[in-house]
Amino acid sequence: MDVDAEDSKETDFTLKTMDPKAMTETTPEPEAQRPTWSGRLEFILASVGYAVGLGNVWRFPYLCYSSGGGAFMVPYLIMVVLCGFPLLFMEFSIGQYTRIGPVHAFARICPLLKGVGLATVVISFVYSTYYNVLMSWALYYLFNTFGATLPWTSCNNTWNVVANCSSGFPGNSTHLQSASQQFFDHRLLQKTNGIEEIGGLRWELFGYLVLSWVIVYLCIFKGVKSTGKVVYFTALFPYFILFALLINNVRLPGAKTGILYFVTPVWSRLFEVKVWVNAAAQVFNSIGIAFGSMVSMASYNKFNNNIFRDALIVVCTNSFTSILAGFVIFSAIGYMAHIHNLPVDNIATDGPGLVFVVYPEVLSTMPVFQLWAPLFFFMLLCLGLDSQFGTVEVAITFVKDEFGPSILRVLKREELVTLAVCVVGFILGIPHITKGGIYVFQLMDHYTAVVSLVFLAFFEVIAVCWIFGVPKISLMVKRMLGKTPNIFFRVCWLLLCPLLVMCILISSVAQYTPARYGTYKYPVWAECVGWGVSLISIIWIPLGAAQEMKNNKGSVLQRLKTAMTSTLDLDAEDYPAEKPSPDHAVSETLLH
Repeated sequence: MDVDAEDSKETDFTLKTMDPKAMTETTPEPEAQRPTWSGRLEFILASVGYAVGLGNVWRFPYLCYSSGGGAFMVPYLIMVVLCGFPLLFMEFSIGQYTRIGPVHAFARICPLLKGVGLATVVISFVYSTYYNVLMSWALYYLFNTFGATLPWTSCNNTWNVVANCSSGFPGNSTHLQSASQQFFDHRLLQKTNGIEEIGGLRWELFGYLVLSWVIVYLCIFKGVKSTGKVVYFTALFPYFILFALLINNVRLPGAKTGILYFVTPVWSRLFEVKVWVNAAAQVFNSIGIAFGSMVSMASYNKFNNNIFRDALIVVCTNSFTSILAGFVIFSAIGYMAHIHNLPVDNIATDGPGLVFVVYPEVLSTMPVFQLWAPLFFFMLLCLGLDSQFGTVEVAITFVKDEFGPSILRVLKREELVTLAVCVVGFILGIPHITKGGIYVFQLMDHYTAVVSLVFLAFFEVIAVCWIFGVPKISLMVKRMLGKTPNIFFRVCWLLLCPLLVMCILISSVAQYTPARYGTYKYPVWAECVGWGVSLISIIWIPLGAAQEMKNNKGSVLQRLKTAMTSTLDLDAEDYPAEKPSPDHAVSETLLH
């Protein structure tokens, strides 16, 4: 991604068309043309940082306690082993072997479903436009923690509705609102009554959104060379805070009650289909399968990098972080339940409310809150930035691979390409920081991160595992690592992963519920807008298939056969020889 001015003239982005037939005519020399991570650790940290995000802090703990406590670990870990690890290994293999972004990689792997690659770019970019809004919220809270008192602890502020404000935490089963909830609703968001009342801009949030995009740009404008350095801090720092918070929280009264509530198994819940679907969906969303980010980041690896080891580290770290965050969150919730004499299940909540309403209330009651409050929100900022790097990188990689020479003739420098992508992302994020922006945010998140992703993941698995085929995936791995994947991975790719993703898709359709924000129900026109947002990414799959069928010649069956034939030359002599690096010895037993 980062080349010197002199080298940029010689840089050949090769794949200038979505036509797979044209792609086979100019097979790149990957090691010579594409920049790589400065070291193995940088790629691992970038991948871990992308996988470990805000969802680990608010989504997993809530899912765990609401789906059987400790019993939820059984389906969750099974899904990690049977679905998460194999599919991440598969995406790493695609990116590292092809040395190109997801658009061109999928076009070469399965021309019929070449739209899957473009769909991953679209869904990632749409996701990045509203995900950075969370960073603006984290910045807003961070800068509000440096006063003598925390502003969400009192009902005596101009934004409070005193009639139903509680200076403590009243719980979920009462009409009263906590001061923390009112700070979030009436001070931070200044939310209106619905999406129909979009209101004016929240200028403070506008400034914080600008700042968050500036931070993202400064971290990624030099490509993998700058991102690789930043992740040493952003990926590791949150663990220091999580461990520090855990040590602090377990010493508080009531912490044991919260932790027991979090881990106590309710074995009867294992017989509910929804619990297994939740486990699979959590694994899929948390690791980032089908967003294209893992393919993009792996495309900057050296050809013989040990992606098996990297995938194992990412998956294990992601799961460990989710469980660690669960202990941190529920030890604090147990403490708050003790303080306010409420049951734990009357405090825990799902979504952004857990870290922007409940946990700020917890922090305000902790000893030395002047230390823990800013550290907590800075940790959220680091977690969010790492994930944002990956989603923005997908769009940047696509632009450079597809339009590189043309754009560079105009903009001259690759840093300006990155700047243009960030500016467009910022502009598209502005509707989320209006006074009715929270309703836009919730609508976008529901139809992008839930609806679109499930469909996209299904077609990705079908394209790679069934049409491209497990034997070819295995050959790719053998060329890179010197060993063929063992029977476990081949069975997962051929049978288990497609079936599990299909089950998630069917269950999601069968259990579909319209988007909501609390008790607010969206009007019909807003639901139509939501489906339109969903179709923005999904539509490229049938359009790509139709274009491919139209471009081919012969009968319908002949066109279909041609469209399902990979144009990726697995016998190309210009790929590096199979010379596994010394650290491959660790994984040889598992791979072969």
